[in-house]
Amino acid sequence: MAVSTALAELFGRRRFAIQPGTERIKALLTRLGNPEQRFQSIHVVGTNGKGSSACFLASILTAAGHRSGLFTSPHLIRYAERFRLNGQEIPQQRLDQLITDLLQVAGPEDTFFELTTALACCWFAECGAQLVVFEAGMGGQADATAAVPALATLITPIALDHQLWLGTSLAAIATEKAAIAEADSPIICAPQQPEALDAIVRRCRSTNNRLLLAERDFSARWEADGSLSYYGLQQDINDLTPGIPGRYQLWNAACALATAEQLTAMGCAVSRSALKNGLAAAHWPGRLERFSLADNVELLLDGAHNPAGATALAESLQHDQPGRRVILVLGVMADKELSGLLPPLLPLADEIITVAPDQERALGADQLAAQCAHYGRSAQPAGSVEAGIAKAQGLARPGNLIVVAGSLFTVGEARATLTGQTCCAVRG
Repeated sequence: MAVSTALAELFGRRRFAIQPGTERIKALLTRLGNPEQRFQSIHVVGTNGKGSSACFLASILTAAGHRSGLFTSPHLIRYAERFRLNGQEIPQQRLDQLITDLLQVAGPEDTFFELTTALACCWFAECGAQLVVFEAGMGGQADATAAVPALATLITPIALDHQLWLGTSLAAIATEKAAIAEADSPIICAPQQPEALDAIVRRCRSTNNRLLLAERDFSARWEADGSLSYYGLQQDINDLTPGIPGRYQLWNAACALATAEQLTAMGCAVSRSALKNGLAAAHWPGRLERFSLADNVELLLDGAHNPAGATALAESLQHDQPGRRVILVLGVMADKELSGLLPPLLPLADEIITVAPDQERALGADQLAAQCAHYGRSAQPAGSVEAGIAKAQGLARPGNLIVVAGSLFTVGEARATLTGQTCCAVRG
């Protein structure tokens, strides 16, 4: 089977959409010889910051000398981005063959994300990974990644998310997401809203999970010089420089450090130098990622695809770029609630350009411009992401900042344009 055909068939499984439950993937993993049992894992669940937290942790484990894997979703440009070993993507030739082999074993109703998770397990087992960090998809005990047993679980901040499947309240969503953790295993938790935290505490008590809570069991703060200070479970470390930029990375970095400390206590040694060096070496494209353009113009990529992400981006811009002229290139999905997404971002922009990424779920550029007008700001529709960037560059003056945000799909296409790559538009 040619790779294009194999990828097309794999992406075609998206027609099944989200089908919560682990019965199918457990059966598939059994048919594959249970590759998930050949390495140890850490779950990362939550609403915002999952990818950054997972990336920080995997980088720390690599710096500690462990053969560490990282499984994330979605990808920005290439499907292979989802599978990394010691920071390196799976080789494309091996990925092609694994997809072909997996589709021959897959059941007729196995979904795209289930197959992707199973593929990750096969590759990590094959290449001798020791510790693998799994970022959940939807998250929770019905997520495909829940079929992979884990030593520990890291929970990032929880907000209303996937309410059709996880529940309509913070308590219900938090309960579901915490339920991915194995009984008796540690849970490392970022600061939460009271309703979510109460639900997590109740879940921990019912399944005997040890809760290691930010601001209680460990803490962190930004210093005046821009460095991060961490006050941990066993040790304190100053002068940390997280490799992923943004002040909103404070708790993502701290939770990764605390998880690594807990793994050390469980026999997976991580030295003080590995904590520091691994945090600094972390790289996560599309999250406050900067590109230098002509005439001292900078372009900043950040997904900011939900209210919490938009607020975090706005706070970073206000702190790091006060007074700078900003041109916002905005593209969103049609199913996003714009009432929480647009108000934090629009006031920061001097010019607004709306675009539509190449996705069937994308909101049209004209429709998005109309929504901006509803919130009191005029916007210029540009059509495609590439056209939007070109329009922004035409409007930019020396020293201006172009910000591309609103969706990881938008960011992925923008990054492909900026780096001269072809974007694999199909996600899942």
